[in-house]
Amino acid sequence: MITVCVDAMGGDEKPEVVLEGIAAALSCDKDLSVLVAGNEEYVRDFCASHERARALITTQEIGMDEHPAEAVRSKKDSSIVRACAAVKAGEADGFFSAGSTGAILIAATLGIGRIRGIKRPAISAIFPGRNGHQTVFLDMGANADLRPEMIVQFARMGAAYAHVALGTTQARVGLLSNGEEDTKGSEVVLAYHAALREGLQQDSACTFMGNCEGTDILNGSLDVIVCDGFTGNVALKSLEGTAGYLMHAIKQAAQQSLLAKLGAALLIPALRGVAGALSGDENGGAMLLGLKAPVLIGHGATSVQAVKNGTLATARCIRADLCNKIAQDVA
Repeated sequence: MITVCVDAMGGDEKPEVVLEGIAAALSCDKDLSVLVAGNEEYVRDFCASHERARALITTQEIGMDEHPAEAVRSKKDSSIVRACAAVKAGEADGFFSAGSTGAILIAATLGIGRIRGIKRPAISAIFPGRNGHQTVFLDMGANADLRPEMIVQFARMGAAYAHVALGTTQARVGLLSNGEEDTKGSEVVLAYHAALREGLQQDSACTFMGNCEGTDILNGSLDVIVCDGFTGNVALKSLEGTAGYLMHAIKQAAQQSLLAKLGAALLIPALRGVAGALSGDENGGAMLLGLKAPVLIGHGATSVQAVKNGTLATARCIRADLCNKIAQDVA
């Protein structure tokens, strides 16, 4: 039986929402146990009433608006810091939290540690695409600046994640740029392109397809798209903003007539599903690749379903031995 540590205090919702999601995950996976990190008033009674749940009592929590590095340094008994320490100590095999992305990144990097040879961890998510094809996208904000050799590591980590999460055998890798031609891009992007062309030339797990554009993120033509964290975060927020605007525009248009209102009533539930896929909730959230254990970061505005999916996705990555696959590919 494997154990996932879940942060009961993470996210914008009340801890009860997270606990309900944990209960749902336990019901779905009979070979799963959960180490629940959080304040005693929330987790002790919950764990006492669930056979495969154990309590990790903490006295502090890190808020979304706190400075990540300062919070991790000063709040040693927070649910995020203690959870990462529990993974390192072998009390859990992976970690899921919908808390502060920056705090999770720092605490997990320091507390769990990077895979030998990995220069930087990367935040990765699975995006939907046409005809049901899904694409692994990284980095989404962990590293604003990268050296060329790091982008090659990101490509290999993304390919390993695509293999485990999506069943991809030979991942097609694209580099996000402002045009498909090899000559397009800034000096930094051109250096990335040259490194990927050379570094993946004889790679058995992935094939470098060249540059791609922002329109390729959701069209399903690639298995992995890589970029630096600055570019990736801008792309992510642009997609989220577009999805939010479309929902708002449809609701506004629905007020113009009864027929439009009926049409919107039929369309909005389907669009909510699309928005959920874009947010990463269907796949549990964003995976922090490059660490010695799987760490999954859920969306701050989390839900019962998102917590369930995040816990189960973390368990799948543990069972698939994702971190050892990354270690082997990088080596």
